[in-house]
Amino acid sequence: MGTWGSGNFDDDTAADHLSDLTNRLIAEVAEAMSGDPAGIEPDDYWGVAVPCNLELLHLVARQNYVGAVLPDPATIAAWKTRFLAVWDGSIDGLEPGPEHRAQRREVLVRTFDQLAELAISKS
Repeated sequence: MGTWGSGNFDDDTAADHLSDLTNRLIAEVAEAMSGDPAGIEPDDYWGVAVPCNLELLHLVARQNYVGAVLPDPATIAAWKTRFLAVWDGSIDGLEPGPEHRAQRREVLVRTFDQLAELAISKS
């Protein structure tokens, strides 16, 4: 086992664990994005959990820990297109206020974009 420091993520076992964790987050998003579009509508579980997973990936990967895995930028771009198309097509049925609608969409765009930018910088 290789150890390169005293931090919680400074050895091979921690890197393997982090790889498993980030790969699981990616797999969950990939499965949700490839399924029935109704599964990622704004009031559905994966409509909430997908952006959560993407933000968690961003938070972990920007720490530069060994083992953190990110999807490739093209995959993130495809996810963004699909997710926002579903969101745009279904959000008004939930009758959000215009300010909330605009602010939430801005957060969603930023979530996908910041992960894509990080993935590009790490590739």
